[in-house]
Amino acid sequence: MTRTQTWLLGTALSLAAIAVVAAAVAWFRHTHERVEHREPLPPRGEAAWNPLYALRETLRADGVVAETRQRLQPERFAGAPADTVLLHGDASVLSDRRQVAALLAWVERGGHLLVRTPPPDPVAGDDPPAPPALLRALGVDRLRAPGCAALQVAGEEPHVELCGGWRFLLDGDQRPPRLAWGDADGGYAYARLAHGRGHVDVLADFDVLGNDALDEPTHQAMARQLLGPNYGRGTVHLVHDTRRDSLWWRLARDGWPLWLPLALVLAGWLWRRSQRFGPWLPSPAVPRRSLHEHLRASGALLLRRGQASLLHEAVREAFLARLRRRQPAIAALSGEARVHALAEHLQYPHAMVRDALSRTGTEDRHTYFARVRALVQMRSRL
Repeated sequence: MTRTQTWLLGTALSLAAIAVVAAAVAWFRHTHERVEHREPLPPRGEAAWNPLYALRETLRADGVVAETRQRLQPERFAGAPADTVLLHGDASVLSDRRQVAALLAWVERGGHLLVRTPPPDPVAGDDPPAPPALLRALGVDRLRAPGCAALQVAGEEPHVELCGGWRFLLDGDQRPPRLAWGDADGGYAYARLAHGRGHVDVLADFDVLGNDALDEPTHQAMARQLLGPNYGRGTVHLVHDTRRDSLWWRLARDGWPLWLPLALVLAGWLWRRSQRFGPWLPSPAVPRRSLHEHLRASGALLLRRGQASLLHEAVREAFLARLRRRQPAIAALSGEARVHALAEHLQYPHAMVRDALSRTGTEDRHTYFARVRALVQMRSRL
């Protein structure tokens, strides 16, 4: 092929490749459309560890004074009966009777308290725990299995809420709740109880008030109703129990893009630097002179050669030797008298003892094994 023909062939192939690429680009642009997509980023700062951060900022935007903290601190609202306190964590931490009495005395003067049932413990199983002291003081008799409650807001699709916590039953002496979700038989998922001039709202859980739930209109409407009694009159105290993850746990959970490549590099370096001992071959068998192995081999040889009677006789003599040491009175007997005495002493059937001591019929393998097994059992019970 001449230089001119080579040049023409290369040019033709280049033009064909450009045409294929142009056709692929044109097809891609014709069949695909550029669209914008918003990907929500994980929460950062206080929103990453404060579950009531969105609720606090929403209340502040509505002109309500709201603050969040990790401890109850009753002195901050004891003199303000128009305030609202939301205990987001487990009410079981309020085990001091004086603290519970002081909190309920504040409610009697007009305060509004929101509290939830204890969160289910995956280790404890499906058995409901006993109500904490605060709930017992409010008339909660016992807890029931979790169950969802239907929620319907005008203009929104129906769905269910309060599915993640224990339902509760009220004491028979307790006045009926002013507002309730559920019934007295299956348990309430929510109840607003009158306590003096104030109110106490008991819920199965506070999932509808979490940071990732307040962007739905149904949850916003429910949050407004829950905070209704003292809304706009005083300060809303949002108390949450924050348990920050340790640095090591966060590194193990979220730092895998860093430590996984480092672990692979370390494993490769150790493999390169480790000493190699060649292929793994089994060690050569060394000569052994075990008496037990010789005895087993001799017994197997005699059994294959039809000398089962000799083996039975050896087991029989071993049994009689122990009988003479342990029970000389029975060993001194003979015949059926010895069989009868042995059967009475060992609590075995007479026929079994008689067959085991008999010398005849051991040529049959099944008979031989049955008699040897019986002699071994009888010898172990002497």
